[in-house]
Amino acid sequence: MDHDVRLEVLDWGGSGRPMIFLAGLGNTAHVFDDFAPKLTADHHVYGITRRGFGASSMPASGYDADRLGDDVLAVLDSLKLTRPVLVGHSIAGEELSSVGSRHPERVAALVYLDAGYAYAFDNGKGMTMDQLLELQKKVPRPPEPSVADRASFTAFQAWDKRMNGIRVPEAELRESFGSLPDGSVGKPRTPPTVPSAILAGVKKFADIRASALAIYAVPKDLGPWLTKDPAARAAFQSFDGLTERQAAEFENAVPGARVVRLPNANHYVFISNEADVLREMRAFLATVK
Repeated sequence: MDHDVRLEVLDWGGSGRPMIFLAGLGNTAHVFDDFAPKLTADHHVYGITRRGFGASSMPASGYDADRLGDDVLAVLDSLKLTRPVLVGHSIAGEELSSVGSRHPERVAALVYLDAGYAYAFDNGKGMTMDQLLELQKKVPRPPEPSVADRASFTAFQAWDKRMNGIRVPEAELRESFGSLPDGSVGKPRTPPTVPSAILAGVKKFADIRASALAIYAVPKDLGPWLTKDPAARAAFQSFDGLTERQAAEFENAVPGARVVRLPNANHYVFISNEADVLREMRAFLATVK
């Protein structure tokens, strides 16, 4: 890790094999505040907020896949963690695959939470980044929250649930958005150049050599707002077909991988289908040496 970069590391406690959570694009480690503590009976659980987000440093560069993977390895070195389980949501799949393909000996297992897409695995037979980016262009943005919706983080959390159908921890919203003097919600802390740099820095990973569990939300629940939009529904129906093809390729081409499909789950599977994800993770991790 760069000497002038500092990363936020959360420690939810627990005992047993270490487990590290990595958030999706636009989130911090606090997005796991409600989920991660449920695994502390068998693991010492941590979370890392990647560079460019929340309380972590926001350098001008260093957002390519392997650089972000190296940040994770630097945290392992700093905390002296031996062979942890890495758990990643969404774009964090690229960090999991970077570590799992270059340094499989450093981890016990990888858990992809709707994270096994083209940025994490691309053997030329499944989904491509071009298809992912094309879908992103087709998906309409929700209406801007009103002044009342931004009056407090509690109100903002309620608005977000009305749009997306899931309850993101309030601490996550506070870390991702600025707070104005009157207590209302300000703009995102992360400038749009950072997510763009991460998407531009993706890499094709096809040689994942660590033990892996990949959970896919397919067909995907779009949430209350997107469900109302016919164009969004049509785009995601096509995406579900690609997702199934991607899941099959991950299952066939990653040695020993366990692939689980959760029908009608939200992209934030660990929130929408918490019990299912906990069950699948525990069953998988019971087999990891």
